[in-house]
Amino acid sequence: MIRLGVNIDHIATLRQARYRDPHPGVTPEPDPVTLARICLEAGAHSLTVHLREDRRHIQDEDVLRLGREFREKLNLEMAASPAMVDFALRLKPAEVCLVPENRAEVTTEGGLDAAGHLDALRPVVRKLKQAGILVSLFLDPELRQIEAATALEAPVVELHTGRFADADPAQRPSALTKLREAAQKADQFKIQVNAGHGLRLSNLPDLLHLPHLHTLNIGHSLVSHALTVGLARSVRDFLQAIAKT
Repeated sequence: MIRLGVNIDHIATLRQARYRDPHPGVTPEPDPVTLARICLEAGAHSLTVHLREDRRHIQDEDVLRLGREFREKLNLEMAASPAMVDFALRLKPAEVCLVPENRAEVTTEGGLDAAGHLDALRPVVRKLKQAGILVSLFLDPELRQIEAATALEAPVVELHTGRFADADPAQRPSALTKLREAAQKADQFKIQVNAGHGLRLSNLPDLLHLPHLHTLNIGHSLVSHALTVGLARSVRDFLQAIAKT
């Protein structure tokens, strides 16, 4: 069965819209940790957070609290910077996904250029693995990037599904072909295949035809759907959609 990871950054985005600055005597809401608990109780298999350099949504204290309560379920997305590596080594989440980061972007716009930064990424991957952390690379579905993941001995890749998710119907088969080829290449190298970015209930049926999928990480659409049906129901709706494979 394909697993569901819920990205709860968007819950923190709503909180930060009102509580970016300290409010003495006020408990900021919504609380990402409380809602993370609801996601897991509803059947989600893991939680994803992206601790960005500019701290635009999830904050350090959120991640520390999540680590204390859900360490074995926590996937920390982060840049491969020295400060973030030190943070991850102290936190020791179950998984770290290395992602590119650009302050000007609204959301992560593309995959990590692992092929172009092998020398810089190699010691980062090694340190995280030595700490017992499962290391994932967030990659565009390009064969050279999968080969780079192999060279780095990364046990997991997360395929960036943004081009598929945003494609016109006529272009979607081409995007799916690239994802399929990347997934097959990763499986040949015995690399676990995750996927995420822009996934919605409406496009999941097409994506689920891909081979070798292990975990789908979904955030914005799941949280948006929760505004209509509630968070627990939204998690269950996505689990039901995934289970139709």
